[in-house]
Amino acid sequence: MGGQRTTVDALVALTGASPVTIRRDLADLEGHGLLKRVHGGAVAASRRGMRTQTYAMRANQDVASKESVAALVAGLIEEHETVVLDNGTTNDAVARTLVGRDLTVLCMSLHSAVALGVHPQAQVIVPGGVVVPDTLSATPAACIDAARSIRADVAVLGAAAASASHGLTTTTFDDAQIKGAIVACATHRILLADRAKLTRTASFRFAGLEDIDDLVTTADSPPDLLEEFRAAGVQVHLAPAAPAHP
Repeated sequence: MGGQRTTVDALVALTGASPVTIRRDLADLEGHGLLKRVHGGAVAASRRGMRTQTYAMRANQDVASKESVAALVAGLIEEHETVVLDNGTTNDAVARTLVGRDLTVLCMSLHSAVALGVHPQAQVIVPGGVVVPDTLSATPAACIDAARSIRADVAVLGAAAASASHGLTTTTFDDAQIKGAIVACATHRILLADRAKLTRTASFRFAGLEDIDDLVTTADSPPDLLEEFRAAGVQVHLAPAAPAHP
């Protein structure tokens, strides 16, 4: 597809297959991370987990799936625990589900800190220093220092990609250092990764599957990939997936 949008009608004309068959095949290819379905067709998917969109654009994508993932994560966190929340739009959704809980939370993003800070029940901690525009995260050095200064019961992590062969990876060296420090500071580690992140790779490794305890993903994730996590001793939790595009 070369990054261009291809329609179902065009694929029907090209292959002679029925629209139902084309949509089924597109769903299968999307499940393997080879494309992303859009209304009426599909576009090629990035295999390297690169972030090219603004925070606001990413926050408005797959909202229902992020909220269902966040609700599952909230059930894995007990009252009075100390929690580290990685940056990212799904982690920010987790923060919103934790509002009103009696927790101590180190937030790597001000988006999460503001969501939790509106209620006095939680003790909210943020790294010091300069704030990065758009994501509202602290600088890498401040985030690493903050993670090293805390002993957390639970860490909730994001990743650009996750697989048995490559481990947990992200798109920048600095982000890998932050996530590695978060992994090291927590007793229990929860990874958030939707289907797409289980089918691609990124450049910088920060942990292996053996370093996480729980994977929270969407129910449409490929079963064979989920078995790789289970084989590594990871508890897999499946949240409802967002409805597919027609």
